[in-house]
Amino acid sequence: MTKLPSHVDIREVSLRDGLQIESPIGLSAKLDLLGAVAATGVREVEACAFVSPSKVPSMADAEQLAAHLHRFPGIGFSALVAGTGGARRAMAAGMRAIEYVVAASDAFSRANSGRSSAEATAQIGEIVAIARDSGAVVEVMIATAWDCPFDGPTPPQRVFDIAAAARDQGADRIGIADTIGTATPGRVSALIAGLRPVIGGIPLSGHFHNTRGAGLASAYAAVCAGVNRLDASVGGLGGCPFAPGASGNIATEDLVYLLTDSGIDVDIDLKAAIAAAKVAESVVGHDLPGALLHAGDRIRH
Repeated sequence: MTKLPSHVDIREVSLRDGLQIESPIGLSAKLDLLGAVAATGVREVEACAFVSPSKVPSMADAEQLAAHLHRFPGIGFSALVAGTGGARRAMAAGMRAIEYVVAASDAFSRANSGRSSAEATAQIGEIVAIARDSGAVVEVMIATAWDCPFDGPTPPQRVFDIAAAARDQGADRIGIADTIGTATPGRVSALIAGLRPVIGGIPLSGHFHNTRGAGLASAYAAVCAGVNRLDASVGGLGGCPFAPGASGNIATEDLVYLLTDSGIDVDIDLKAAIAAAKVAESVVGHDLPGALLHAGDRIRH
């Protein structure tokens, strides 16, 4: 175990990962949610996805949302893309940070992007070039890093090979995603230990789902392994439309509680995060699974 970081950056993903499995909501409702998220003090927000509207209807207004992001200074916004077309759309919309998803399993890659994992990996260089032309940065997000809902356990070497390709083709960041919420702390620690010599000094982030109740434990294991950047979604909103049963991002407010109570600094205010989770519930019109959203902090008000 490495020394715990003094600070962990949390990227809020409720606007993208959180909403992608929901029925489409209006732009004004998204801006209400973004306003509540911005009030938490968060410094990074994944705002939208430039993907096929036919596959993910809730992301069809990516350009329209991007046009309003200037209203929230002090936040670094990013967008998810699944290919070169999405990368070009994101650059045209003014985004200056993108996450390019490469699934480590072939079956999920084909379900998600219509390409094999190797074909998606081969496009990293082109995605990076498109971003560089606009002065943007690229994070390669390795999906199904531990398990695939179709292929089962992911061989770690597949993750290492994608990470090596991302390193060699100029990615600024690399992320590992527990797409279906099956990771556990020991497996998280082992994968990160194997990745370190592959990626060298490239920053590594983690994206965990709490589908099977181990998301927060896995996120903490990542922090103990030296990861100081994690994704989370207020209220635990979200999941993956291409992975059966993969619901429940780790809740931002739950992660903030865990980290701060462990002596680790974050930028997000806990009360404001709980308030944002309540806004998220109102926006989507149903209960969300976040623990603090229902139990509150130590003192109920």
